[in-house]
Amino acid sequence: MVSRSAKGKVLKALGIAALFAVILTCGASFAADKVIKIGTIFPLTGPVAVSGQNCLAAVQTAADIINGKYDWPDFPLAGKEGLLDGYKIEIVAADHQGKPDIAKSEAERLFNQEGVFAVIGCYNSSSSKPASAVAERLKKIFLCGASSSAELTERGFNYFFRTAATDGIESEEFADYIDYLNKNKDAGIKTIGFLYENSEFGKHAAEEGKKAVAEIGLEVVSDVPFTVGATNMNSEIQTLKAAAPDAVFGAALGGDYSLMVRTMKQSNWAPKIFINYCTGYQSPAINKELGSDGSFYMGGMGYSPEIAEVYMKGALPAQEIYRGKTGFPLDSDSSQEAVCLHVWAQAIETAGAVDTEKVAQLLRTETFPSPLSLSGEVAFSPGGQNNRAFTVITQLADGQYKTVFPLDYADSELVYPFPAGDKR
Repeated sequence: MVSRSAKGKVLKALGIAALFAVILTCGASFAADKVIKIGTIFPLTGPVAVSGQNCLAAVQTAADIINGKYDWPDFPLAGKEGLLDGYKIEIVAADHQGKPDIAKSEAERLFNQEGVFAVIGCYNSSSSKPASAVAERLKKIFLCGASSSAELTERGFNYFFRTAATDGIESEEFADYIDYLNKNKDAGIKTIGFLYENSEFGKHAAEEGKKAVAEIGLEVVSDVPFTVGATNMNSEIQTLKAAAPDAVFGAALGGDYSLMVRTMKQSNWAPKIFINYCTGYQSPAINKELGSDGSFYMGGMGYSPEIAEVYMKGALPAQEIYRGKTGFPLDSDSSQEAVCLHVWAQAIETAGAVDTEKVAQLLRTETFPSPLSLSGEVAFSPGGQNNRAFTVITQLADGQYKTVFPLDYADSELVYPFPAGDKR
């Protein structure tokens, strides 16, 4: 039989153990409460997987900087070791595989099951559209970097915020440059063709391009869509070649861009000028893969290593962290995804609380410094478009992005006309 005193000692020991367990539980809960989950939805597999993986790496780079301690005076929050006196950012990644229906379901899962505070995505405009609609319905923040369809910020959403320039902004700049070349360089560009993926992004890019070139009097002589993830573009390029436009605006991503470039070379034809929206033109990985075949193509850029060396020096330390993850420097698309997290982090720090409405209101009304943005700052108009976003036009030559327009940023002369396949 156990004595009364022995029982007392056991009960006392159990009480201490129970109290200790409660303390541990509370401590674990407190630690968990000091984490803010941010979801990402990118194409980590599928036709543009490399770009999606780079976008995720850029968000993770921004999280590393904010969670860590870096003596970078030109990079807000780099020295604070987290947010709100100790909160750490945790990235919860999802893969939409280039499929809009999966993007929608992943947005629902991230918000409803993972409990993320906000979502960043989706690279493809066609996936950003349904995923951000989920966020809007739930009154949760959706931050969009690289998706460029102008329609995304014309829906009147209150919780959608995009940092990058739209296809409409780029189209106007492309048209301005052609107008400049015609008036000042006697370029003789009178006709234009469009080659674009048959998707939300491609179709809207072509629509915006047609509106912009109509303003400078160009005649559209060819309109050629292609299927995303195509394995052959011979028919599309031959259709373009038969129409023989002076200029071509292209909207191709990832592997489609590589296929387009190689098929263009095989056709032994080229327009006088070829300007592409977004990646793959902007991707250092695709640039390296194509080698000299990628030379003389042009496109809009919000970031390149060459531009950063002159105009965005505050971004260079962050670029080295990103390079350690991917083996490549930041590009125009991936940098914008990092901007999303960095701007959101500044808003939550200013809000002083993990509060969606307070943070969203700050995003709607404040201007945020942004060393990863060409303008150096971000401010959102109603609908969520960054009204400070702009790009420059560059041309690839010897593996380098040479800026040719606007003239205030130009560091090189345009190679013109575009050399055909047998002269490259």
